[in-house]
Amino acid sequence: MHNQGVGTWIHRRRRKFADKVALVSSGAELSYADFASRVDRLANAFADRGVAKGDRVAYLGENHAAFLETFFACGTLGAVFVPLNTRLAPPEIQFALENSGSRILVNARSLDGLAVGGVRDTRVGRRMVVEDVPAQGAGEEVPGIAVELFEDVIASGGDTHLDLEVALDDPAMILYTSGTTGRPKGALLTHANMTWNSFNVLVDFDLSSRDVSLMIAPMFHVASLGMGVLPSLLKGATVILEPRFDPGRTLQLVERYKVTTLSGVPTTFQLICEHPAWSITDVSSLNKLTCGGSAVPMRVLEAYEARGLSFTNGYGMTETAPGATTLAADKSREKAGSAGLPHFFTDVRIMDPLGGPAGPGEVGEIQIQGPNVIKEYWQRPDATADSYADGDWFRSGDMGYVDDEGYLFISDRLKDMIISGGENIYPAEVEQVIVELEAVSSVAVIGVPDEKWGEVPRAIVTVRDGFQLTGDDVVNHLSGRVARYKIPKSVVIVDDLPRTASGKIRKADLRKQYSG
Repeated sequence: MHNQGVGTWIHRRRRKFADKVALVSSGAELSYADFASRVDRLANAFADRGVAKGDRVAYLGENHAAFLETFFACGTLGAVFVPLNTRLAPPEIQFALENSGSRILVNARSLDGLAVGGVRDTRVGRRMVVEDVPAQGAGEEVPGIAVELFEDVIASGGDTHLDLEVALDDPAMILYTSGTTGRPKGALLTHANMTWNSFNVLVDFDLSSRDVSLMIAPMFHVASLGMGVLPSLLKGATVILEPRFDPGRTLQLVERYKVTTLSGVPTTFQLICEHPAWSITDVSSLNKLTCGGSAVPMRVLEAYEARGLSFTNGYGMTETAPGATTLAADKSREKAGSAGLPHFFTDVRIMDPLGGPAGPGEVGEIQIQGPNVIKEYWQRPDATADSYADGDWFRSGDMGYVDDEGYLFISDRLKDMIISGGENIYPAEVEQVIVELEAVSSVAVIGVPDEKWGEVPRAIVTVRDGFQLTGDDVVNHLSGRVARYKIPKSVVIVDDLPRTASGKIRKADLRKQYSG
């Protein structure tokens, strides 16, 4: 085949496992043969509508077969897939569409309003609507943008498998990460990045074709797609797609489909074991529980151990597609709090403030190297240049150390990132919107502990002389401008913010004072 990228994976799987169930989506089962046929038809339909190698196609929707059909159809053509976070506000969707130069937006019917608000003043010329909910009649449309039903598009495409020139180093996907300076950056993942990350998963997690993987986390996050879906499909396993997480339904699906693999963040696993059905559900089929975002709390670990289950934990980011390290389940007690060892084809090092190697136990910046690590940000040479040391070591911006056995421990986040329920929040992005309020003189957003979400944002605000401001004013201003999960759960009005001699806000001091 001329196509060496991920776009061929389902076609290749069809040759070996044609009749096996590949996907369970919206209650319907799709075999590898039917899945591959739909991908081929969609790729041909995209080509008929002018999509060519390098063109960008965006997707806005929850977990659904159409997400993966669009992804693999793009890979077949050498086009670039742009998954969008469904929790973003219209201006944030608009920025991603415009910045990526996406020509087509595939969106779920349930998100029509967000899609219409996002495509305005962008280069999107066509929307394709996935009927994930019954149509509610014609809504508002944007003049000049053609609208088609996704199923009609697939039906219009030929069934020939297109074998075009696509190399491993060609771009495959743009994933937008929250920006430390207020604007998101597009991490440009190649076919090689996703392929090698899948190899890491297959080597380190012993995934097999007999596995049944339940996806309760959204695929627009690279963790669900990269650590769960793609390795499972590469191996020929069955993937169950859930549009949104519900702990009770998760338990039902585990028992019904004999699920073997389940991935999530500590909050999701906590909600599952706290559900009333936990003790009466047959979870004996589970043998791979993978958790990311932060360490698993001991009480959650113990609840699963009581049912004969254990976790693998890990560390990674969008820029590493996403796996960097993993802690094996049999080390979850001995190395509690650790993010584990580097993935098989990935290397990790700790560098001290002077740029030299840090010794065991010495805190420094975590840097990552490997074929799963991106080489650049989309149209951001400045961000790309700032993100690498010694040519190809990605500077994570996270602080940590390794023990004398090489196990990684995360100690701090150099970039002040907040991780709330598995979602990354960069304070600068939220602060930039808050200071639009005329009454605000300065603001700092910090993360504070939260039993359910791990941590949540809190805004510390000073008010200009002669103005009045309440916490509700801040929240109301942010509503609709940023994603709901980024909106601070609390707002503290103060007289002044601690600053360094150069005028920078001392967030470490704020965290000490206001994290309680």
